[in-house]
Amino acid sequence: MTLAFDVLAEPNRRRILDALRDGEQPVGALVDELALSQPSVSKHLRVLREAGFVESRSEGQRRLYRVRTEPLQEIDQWLEPYRVIWASHLDALDRHLDTMPD
Repeated sequence: MTLAFDVLAEPNRRRILDALRDGEQPVGALVDELALSQPSVSKHLRVLREAGFVESRSEGQRRLYRVRTEPLQEIDQWLEPYRVIWASHLDALDRHLDTMPD
């Protein structure tokens, strides 16, 4: 889990994942969308690929990247107990606000 957070701590890697949410894209499209250099995008894609967040396939001379959801599901499962805590605090706030005069 620590590796996942280390990988996602870098803002440009999160931007790349956001850009890939709607489907696979070639490096050139990511370069254009994110206004980053091609070497920078390629470096971040390599880190994301090695950590399992993205996978690629070749289509002719292009390499297309897409998000792998499994690592994100693991993070989501790890966060679930914290969502329960947050929800209980929101419920308590809601009850408190209900007792206040308008």
